[in-house]
Amino acid sequence: MTISMEDLHHLDTTDSVTGERMSPMHPGEFLKEIMDELGISQYRLAKSVGVSAMQISHIVHGRRPVTAEMALRLGLFLNQSPEYWLGLQTHYDMDLAKHMVLDRLRGEITPLHAA
Repeated sequence: MTISMEDLHHLDTTDSVTGERMSPMHPGEFLKEIMDELGISQYRLAKSVGVSAMQISHIVHGRRPVTAEMALRLGLFLNQSPEYWLGLQTHYDMDLAKHMVLDRLRGEITPLHAA
């Protein structure tokens, strides 16, 4: 399953049952899903894109971000746009930042008002 960049910005991360905000999805979760659908192991993906299996494992488990270089590698191998992978990473990073620091920043920063 893949999600278009346009749809990515409109995802509702609220649990439909509890109404609570769900944890953001790391791009590694999407990668794992694609690998499962294609029957590709982490080892095979790593060898195919020219990185260590540990790098793929760290991404799949959410311990490492998808960098621009990794986005290029994944895009080439999976016949996808590298911007797709960077978009997933950016969306994840922003969702985390909003959850972790936005309220504090609103208290620290006064918006510029037009004169």
